[in-house]
Amino acid sequence: MDSSARTIAHLDQDTFFVSVERLHNSSLIGKPVIIGGMGDRGVVAGCSYEARQYGVHSAMPMKLARNLCADAVFIRGDLQDYSKYSNMVTQIIAERAPVFEKASIDEHYLDITGMDRFFGCYKWASELRQYIIKETGLPISMGLSLNKTVSKIATGEAKPNGQIQVQQPMLRPFLDPLSIRKIPMIGSKTYHTLRTMGIATIGTLSRIPPEVMENMMGKNGREIWRRANGIDNSPVQSWSERKSIGTETTFETDTIDIAFINDLLVRMCEKVAYRLRKKQQLTGCVTVKIRYANFDTHTLQQTVPYTSFDHVLIPVCKELFRRLYTRRMLIRLVGIQFSRLVHGVQQLNMFEETPELISLYQAIDRMRRKHGENALHRGVAMTPG
Repeated sequence: MDSSARTIAHLDQDTFFVSVERLHNSSLIGKPVIIGGMGDRGVVAGCSYEARQYGVHSAMPMKLARNLCADAVFIRGDLQDYSKYSNMVTQIIAERAPVFEKASIDEHYLDITGMDRFFGCYKWASELRQYIIKETGLPISMGLSLNKTVSKIATGEAKPNGQIQVQQPMLRPFLDPLSIRKIPMIGSKTYHTLRTMGIATIGTLSRIPPEVMENMMGKNGREIWRRANGIDNSPVQSWSERKSIGTETTFETDTIDIAFINDLLVRMCEKVAYRLRKKQQLTGCVTVKIRYANFDTHTLQQTVPYTSFDHVLIPVCKELFRRLYTRRMLIRLVGIQFSRLVHGVQQLNMFEETPELISLYQAIDRMRRKHGENALHRGVAMTPG
């Protein structure tokens, strides 16, 4: 597919968590604000531009942030509230955009190719951005370009609360002077590797032969080279409730053993939540399904603050099953499904008050990667069936 034929918009909420807090408390406007786990071993989940001037950034230990910016307002953060505003923005986009992808809790890609025949892509995207600001009260920045990579980089340059369009003739003049850090897939390790080679700008990186990049960094090297040259054919993947992950079990013998089914739900939940974390995804909606012996099938769902943690999802699954199972008939099948998936497992970890819990999950996930999905289960899930 010719990427120059596409028009992709990228919308990103500016300092999203801080902006939501400022909606509720206007006295925070203009002040350095830092959000995250409040314990000694907590981590910064988000901070205002004022706090960034002191060197504070996301994923930094909260202890260090306090040393750098002691006068900041420190807030625990409320993922439920942030999820609500995230879904509000998504709803506005869903009602207007032909194809969109929710990439994380605070960013969306829109494929608006062909809209220029009717109203002009830039005009349409600008009006959508203004509408989101008006309806939610939240600042949002936008980049509009030929593909996802360039539009995301453009959004970064448009911040705070601005918009930039980069058309084909402006591609090289726009990208070349920028730091290689601006390329979405370049992490700190890759950045330092390239800097030791004397590569600082996207322009310099784009002129290195792709074979050299591939020899140095494998397949990733060629992909980085492509992005430095403004090439990215990855599609905007339509985001909907159909984009989901789940599992179900049909019993050999129809059962009415509720304790057994509850234990099974725990095991299923652990299994699917592990898959979410493995893909670095979060879920915003849980569905439980039961099929009775007479093949009647019923489902019940509930939206949840974005998560991929078993200890959050298990009680939701159990409660949905309790509400769903009303007929006291033999059950043939139970299933769970997590939908409304977005990327962003790292952000989620930063809200946890107990780093020990995160360490426990990481240890369990390492064991499962090494020995298989069924290597470890909660004690309650070990009950013999």
